[in-house]
Amino acid sequence: MQTYSDAFLREILNTTKVIAVVGVSPNPVRPSYYVARYLSLKGFTVIPVNPGHEGHEILGRTVYRDLASIPKDMKVDMVDIFRRSEAVPPIVDEALEHFPGLRTIWMQIGVENPEAAEKAEARGIRVVQNRCPKIEYQRLFGELRMGGFATGVISSRL
Repeated sequence: MQTYSDAFLREILNTTKVIAVVGVSPNPVRPSYYVARYLSLKGFTVIPVNPGHEGHEILGRTVYRDLASIPKDMKVDMVDIFRRSEAVPPIVDEALEHFPGLRTIWMQIGVENPEAAEKAEARGIRVVQNRCPKIEYQRLFGELRMGGFATGVISSRL
């Protein structure tokens, strides 16, 4: 598993403003939905990308078919990928082609593609694999408590 310094992850999260979330679901129990929701609540502009829901809304924002469909005036800083590892290369290629100001490719927990990562890094793009920005944000900015719960209270009482 790739390791990243806290400083590296904190720098990404502090400098990112607009995140295109590829593979986001409108289903509120899916991890892609609640990660996107959390990031939007933290002040990030989240752009949903999912061809199966194109034209609909997720979290009050229009869903785009693919990265190329996102309007050029939306300056995407980070692409967060909720897809299988084998689906990553064309997503990275599309991101590199369409977002000249792109700073980060982030692959979610369980998603890794060393070849795509190497290609992005060769273009000066920061890459994170097999991590979740929601979890890292909570951990780095003091929201994640003992046992992984963000409540601050752990109890077995009903």
